[in-house]
Amino acid sequence: MLDNIRIVLINTFHPGNVGAAARAMKNMGLSQLYLVQPNDYPSEEAVSRAAGAVDVLESAHIVDNLDEAIADCQLVIGTSARDRTFSLPKLDARACGRKAVSEARSAPVALIFGRETMGLHNDEIARCNFHVYIPANPEYPVLNVAQAIQLVCYEIWVASEENDYPDQQTPYPLTREMGLFYEHLERVLRRTGFIIQAHEGKVLDKLRRYFNRSRPEKTELNILRGILASVENQLPDPATPAQQQPTNPRPEANKD
Repeated sequence: MLDNIRIVLINTFHPGNVGAAARAMKNMGLSQLYLVQPNDYPSEEAVSRAAGAVDVLESAHIVDNLDEAIADCQLVIGTSARDRTFSLPKLDARACGRKAVSEARSAPVALIFGRETMGLHNDEIARCNFHVYIPANPEYPVLNVAQAIQLVCYEIWVASEENDYPDQQTPYPLTREMGLFYEHLERVLRRTGFIIQAHEGKVLDKLRRYFNRSRPEKTELNILRGILASVENQLPDPATPAQQQPTNPRPEANKD
C-alpha cells in the first residue's frame, strides 16, 4: 500500500532538499519519488544528504510537468502554508496521512510539494483534490520543504500501522480520466457557444477547480460524459460546411 503513495517535488532549487526528502521517505517506508523539472539533479549533494536512502534517489522519476507526475493518481493532495483565492477542502497532516493510506489501498495517491521560495502556483493547487497544511507556531509557521515532507511521511507511516480502514467502496476516476473529461467539456462548451473565444474569461479554470474539489465518482463521471456526448450529438457536424444557398433562388421563367 505504501508503494501506491508518491511524493512529488516541483522545481526543487536546492539539491540537498531532494536528498533530505529521499531520506525522510525511506525513514517512513515510502519509496516513490517524482521530481518535476528539478533545478539541479542528479547531484552529489543530493546523494550526500540522502545518506542511506540513495536507492530512493536512484529510482526517482524525472518528469517534465505536473500532469505527467499525477496522471495515474486517484487522489492528489497539495501542500501549502497559505490560503489561496479559491478554496479546497483542508486536511491537517494527521488527516492527510489517514486519507492517503485509505485511498492508496485501491489506487495511486500523490502528495505535491512546491518550490522552496514560493510553494505551489495557483494552477498547480487547482489540480489537487485537497489542501494539506501543518499547524505550527503562528509567530513563525514556516517549515523547510524537507521538514514538511518528514512530518507528512511520519503521519502516513503512523496511519499505515493502524490497519482499521474499511475497503474502498467508491472508485474515483484517475487524474488522466478527469483530464479527458475536461477536454470533452471544453469542446462542447465551445461548440454550443457558451465559451466565446474573444471573451473566454476564467470559466474553464473555475470548472476544473469545482470538479476537482467535488470529486465525482467514476459512475458519476460516466454520467457527465454521457450528457456531454448527448449534447454533442445534437450539434451540427463541425466538419460539414453549411449548405450553400444559390445566388438566384428564383426559378427561371418558362420559355416558349
